[in-house]
Amino acid sequence: MAYWLFKSEPDSWSWDDQKAAGAKGAEWSGVRNYQARNNMRAMKVGDRGFFYHSNEGKAVVGIVEVVKTAHHDSTADDPAWECVDLKAVEDMPNPVTLADAKANQKLEGMALVSKSRLSVQPVTDDEWAEVRRMGGLKD
Repeated sequence: MAYWLFKSEPDSWSWDDQKAAGAKGAEWSGVRNYQARNNMRAMKVGDRGFFYHSNEGKAVVGIVEVVKTAHHDSTADDPAWECVDLKAVEDMPNPVTLADAKANQKLEGMALVSKSRLSVQPVTDDEWAEVRRMGGLKD
């Protein structure tokens, strides 16, 4: 299993919106960055990710799971743009802010800290475990 981080502006698509999509999940649509798209192309069903509120809040607020691999993004006219479908898995009991991540030496190499503009990012096993610990989740 691989781990990821998905950024969304809460006024466009919030954690509550993701949870409301239910077990079927929803497309992670609207991504128009080749590196982020390629990250989604690498995903497999069952991969997990952090749901991150960007701009407003700037915090990991939940855990999602990939329920459908890369396919055409229904919001794009160009077939080059693809997305995955995600479902909400669990809330982050204590949201982990960007400031928290930056202050933690164990996360200094995390893409969230070093490549903060990328909307879909890989997360290492160690980063996954540390952010979960910081957020109050047990493995």
